Amino acid sequence: MAPYTEEAREQMLVWLMDEYGDSVKRMCCVYLRDLGLSEDAAQETFIKAYSHIDQLLSGEIRNEKAWLMRIAVNTCKDTLRSSWMRHIDRRQAIEALPLSCMPNHEDNLALTQAIMALPPKLKDITLLYYYQDMNLRTCAQILDVSAPTATRWLQQAQKKLRRYLDEDGTPA
Repeated sequence: MAPYTEEAREQMLVWLMDEYGDSVKRMCCVYLRDLGLSEDAAQETFIKAYSHIDQLLSGEIRNEKAWLMRIAVNTCKDTLRSSWMRHIDRRQAIEALPLSCMPNHEDNLALTQAIMALPPKLKDITLLYYYQDMNLRTCAQILDVSAPTATRWLQQAQKKLRRYLDEDGTPA
């Protein structure tokens, strides 16, 4: 691995934040359902990314968005596992989140609520595949599972969501 200057590292971090900052923040916001926690998690994501930015600069990491989303998902999971979160539930109802974190259309509110009610692995694959518009192979890499496992999880999530929502898009 070639040594990189501090300026090169900082430029890469600034580029990552400009390019993916909103996506990371939205992912954290939907995952954590708390604006303050999501801002902290997004910031923590970029701090963690910076500590491994030489791998990105050297080309070891080929898909920077997938790499960042994996860090973001793991950071959100760590936040939810923290002792503070086990004692205090600061999550907000999805309707109370700022518009920047909300689904694109109000019609999707019930669907978003249904997604958030899924078990963690099914929620993760659904958010990455549909919300971050990633392919299954990339989702599998982020979640550190095989592509067939990611496919199976997505199919399970789709089946649960179909059962949860009726034809009108409202909870069954």
